[in-house]
Amino acid sequence: MKEPDNGHRHLLSVTQLDRGRIYDLLDSARSFSEVLSRPVKKVPALRGKTVANLFMEPSTRTRMSFELAAKRLSADVVNFSSGGSSISKGETLKDTGKTIVAMGVDAVVIRHKSAGVPLALTGWADCSVINAGDGMHEHPTQALLDLYTMREHFGKLEGLKVAIAGDVDHSRVARSNVHALKRVGADVLLVGPWSLMPVEMEELGVGITGSMDEALNWCDVMYLLRVQLERVRGSRFPSLQEYARRYGLTTSRWSGLQKKPLVMHPGPINRGVEIASEIADEVEVIIANQVSAGVAVRMAVLYDLLGGDNG
Repeated sequence: MKEPDNGHRHLLSVTQLDRGRIYDLLDSARSFSEVLSRPVKKVPALRGKTVANLFMEPSTRTRMSFELAAKRLSADVVNFSSGGSSISKGETLKDTGKTIVAMGVDAVVIRHKSAGVPLALTGWADCSVINAGDGMHEHPTQALLDLYTMREHFGKLEGLKVAIAGDVDHSRVARSNVHALKRVGADVLLVGPWSLMPVEMEELGVGITGSMDEALNWCDVMYLLRVQLERVRGSRFPSLQEYARRYGLTTSRWSGLQKKPLVMHPGPINRGVEIASEIADEVEVIIANQVSAGVAVRMAVLYDLLGGDNG
């Protein structure tokens, strides 16, 4: 994806990032992670900058993570959601974007149910734009924090075998992770019902299987996706019970593994569907690490776009 030219830098898609820039962001995140371990968890890197969080879809982890990241960098933060806003009274997103930018913000972090809205916003807003999830398109900072978590655990990314299991078709997280993992030299295998597999993924050089057992015995990382009931339309699989039996990380599958992979999940978890409750409790530390990494990674992204000579 070519970065829009409006005089500002953006993060709209992982496809904007080459291997070198991904590693630069991960290294920067590691430095910011050290800052977050100090008694005073704040640096003046973005003092005088203002970041607006424009979330038009429900979010807890991502919105709070971006807010904390901006505040840890000493930036001012404006939070905006569609509920109770002028959008509910008929104002267009274009007008809302122009209004927010007229307030003098330096960056807008946007989440929207429709793919392509962050890109459109770059044409209306005289500031940097960061995609915090747009429809089924992408979620680039989630992919970066996932890579950060894998790298901290294994010490490398190149050559890792990563299985992504579940509702890939509706998952912006899966799309961003596939692009990011392929860029750093990891091997990717998608697993789940064929009805939930997007055909374009094969063109990216990833494997696809309908066997959860095959994937578990192959992978170093098992990345479980949430079944997005709010996005699924029609009968894409027989039932949640059947899905859990065939594609879930069940206790019998887990106990039968000779080598257990690193289990990751973007949250929130559907216990008893993509993962058994007992296993979720066992691996909750890693999932918590993903959440913690989110602040450091988003600090790195904000600093990359707004810090130093980039602002």
